[in-house]
Amino acid sequence: MKTTTILETLVVAALAAGQVHAAPLSLHDATITATYNGSAADVLGLDHLFAQEPGSNTSTLDPTDSGVEFLTADFLFGFDFATDGKLTIYENMPVPTGDYKLTFDFGATLPAAIASFTLLDGSQADGVPGLSVIDGHTIGLDLGGLAWHGDFASITTQIGAADAGTSVPEPAVPALLLAGAAGLAISRKRARRA
Repeated sequence: MKTTTILETLVVAALAAGQVHAAPLSLHDATITATYNGSAADVLGLDHLFAQEPGSNTSTLDPTDSGVEFLTADFLFGFDFATDGKLTIYENMPVPTGDYKLTFDFGATLPAAIASFTLLDGSQADGVPGLSVIDGHTIGLDLGGLAWHGDFASITTQIGAADAGTSVPEPAVPALLLAGAAGLAISRKRARRA
């Protein structure tokens, strides 16, 4: 029994050591290029006053944080990026069932690589949006599975960078985790025999 407790503690410690924590990522001075269902033409940016024209899928962050940076060409969604890494997604009108996939690429304008993209508040929609980090400068968003709670409902997400105080896991962490899990399995097998 004592061996089992020690091994469980080792497994939990290895898991905790292997996790990378995220801190809010500053988007100050960011330039963002977006696509909507794979199309650059279907995203309208603030820098182009939301006109559907070549290049309108690229916009800089509004430094006043007072409005949206992007609208989809069908005007179903608005996207407001804040300097502290928060992204608020607005539903502008009833959203029919369909595919609503977006990417936002920050290029080389970020002070650090994107390490996380998480939901902060999804209370104004049923379902969970698909949030993904595509690479160190691009996030993906899938809104297809949501049922919104009325016009102008919103959800809030957070873009994060790896916490400067947290290092990348040492190569020994996975080995320690596997050894602990194997030891735990062996000890439980012995306990069942006894």
